[in-house]
Amino acid sequence: MFNELDTVVLAHDLKDHNLTRGDVGTVVHCYTSGKAYEVEFVTGEGKTVAVVTLEQVDIRPMQRQEILHVRMYATA
Repeated sequence: MFNELDTVVLAHDLKDHNLTRGDVGTVVHCYTSGKAYEVEFVTGEGKTVAVVTLEQVDIRPMQRQEILHVRMYATA
């Protein structure tokens, strides 16, 4: 279960949003059922590129030993 403002990692590609497995997002809303979350993905400058409703199986917590990696975001 995740909480608002948790940093999460995308578990698989979301081609409709040009997001790739491993992209980092922030939980911005938790639905009361705990089965779905609104997750925001931003560029390095803080520009929102997607806010997506995801289930718990679509995201995972960031691990302490992981580091961030940069890639270019391809607009749709």
